[in-house]
Amino acid sequence: MKTDNSRTIRGNRVWLEEAACDLEDFRQLVERTTDPADYPYAAEVESNVLIYDSATVRRAAASPDTRKELFAEWVEAMTDGPGVLVFRGAFEDHASIDASNRHYWSIMEEQRRTNTGGGDHFAKPGANDRIWNALEKLCLRDPETFAAYYSNDIIALISEAWLGPAYQITSQLNVVNPGGAAQSAHRDYHLGFQTAKTIERYPAHVHRLSPMLTLQGAVAHCDMPIESGPTLYLPYSQAYLPGYLATGRAEFKDYFAKRHVQLPLAKGDAAFFNPALFHAAGTNRTKDIRRIANLLQVSSAYGRAMESVDRLKMSLALYPALRRMLAETRIGQAEAANAIAACAEGYSFPTNLDRDPPLGGLAPQTQQALMKQALAENWAPAAFAQAAEAQAWKKLT
Repeated sequence: MKTDNSRTIRGNRVWLEEAACDLEDFRQLVERTTDPADYPYAAEVESNVLIYDSATVRRAAASPDTRKELFAEWVEAMTDGPGVLVFRGAFEDHASIDASNRHYWSIMEEQRRTNTGGGDHFAKPGANDRIWNALEKLCLRDPETFAAYYSNDIIALISEAWLGPAYQITSQLNVVNPGGAAQSAHRDYHLGFQTAKTIERYPAHVHRLSPMLTLQGAVAHCDMPIESGPTLYLPYSQAYLPGYLATGRAEFKDYFAKRHVQLPLAKGDAAFFNPALFHAAGTNRTKDIRRIANLLQVSSAYGRAMESVDRLKMSLALYPALRRMLAETRIGQAEAANAIAACAEGYSFPTNLDRDPPLGGLAPQTQQALMKQALAENWAPAAFAQAAEAQAWKKLT
C-alpha cells in the first residue's frame, strides 16, 4: 500500500491535470501585495505592478555592479514577484515610433485591400489588425528606422536580464480598433499555445521551463488610456504551476475578470512580463483611438537544436516506406508513430503567420500530424509530397 501511495504521489508531482486545478490554491498565490521595499530600483508600485523610470534604469545599467543588481531585481520580480514590469519613457524620442508607424499603417491598408493578414490566437478575427513578422517587414522596408527603433536600450536590458545573451526578437504589430472586444485570458508561448489535452502530456518540469524560454513585451505606439483597452494583467498568476491548464476553466476566467488590473500607458512606454502571467488585451471602448502596440516576443538562444536537419526531405523519403510497411503489417501504428516522431517536425512553430495564420485554432497543423493523416487516409506518396511541400512553403518568409 505504501509503495502504491508513493507512486501516486510521485505521479501527481510529475503529471499535471486540468481537472486538478484548484482555484483556492491559485488565490493564495495571487492575492498578495507588492512591497516597494523589495524592489529598490522601481519608481513606484501601481495596482501591484512595478513601475520603472527608464532614465533611472539607464543610469543604473551604466555601472557593471548596479547593472547586475538591477537584473537580479527584475528576475525575481518576474519569477516570484508580480510578474510584470512597466517602463515609463522607454522610448524618450518618439521619432522611430512615428517612422515605423507610417510603415505599419501602410502595410495594414494593403492587407485590407488584398484581404490578407489578420487573425488572432485569443480574439475573434476582425477585432483588431495584425501585422505578423513586423520585425522583418520593417527591417526590409526601412533599415535605418529599424536600427533607430531596435537600438533601444530598455528592450536590450530586460531581454538580457531574463534570457541572457544571444536572445532572438520577433515582433507582431497589433491594433485594437474602436469597439474591439477583449481577448480571453491566457498564458503565452510556448505551452500557452497548446490545448489542455496536449499540455497534460508535458511533465511538470516543462511547465516550469517554458516561461524561462521567452519574454513577452509591448511598446505603446500611441497614448493608451484605460478606455482604449490596454492589457489586462493578473499579478503573481505566473507562480501557479498548473496555470497553463487553468486558463480555459470557467472559474479561473471568472476570477480573472474580477481581479485583473489595467494600467494606462503613454506613447513610448513599454511593458514586459513573464509569459506565464494571466493576461489579455482589453476592450477598446473609445470611438476614435486605434490602439497600436508593437508586441515583442523574445526567445532564448537555448530553445534550439544543435544540428540543422531537413525534416521535409526526410519525411518525403520516409512516407512511402511507412505506408508500405503498414500495409504489409511489418510495423504497427504505434511503431509507425515512433518513427514519425523521430523524423517529422512535431511543433507548429516557427511559421509564417501571414500564410499560416491561427484561424480555427491556436496553432497550425504540424508536419507529424500531416503524415499521420496521410497514412490514416492512405494517400499516394505523390499526394503526401504535394501537401507536405505546400505546408513547408507556408513557413517561409
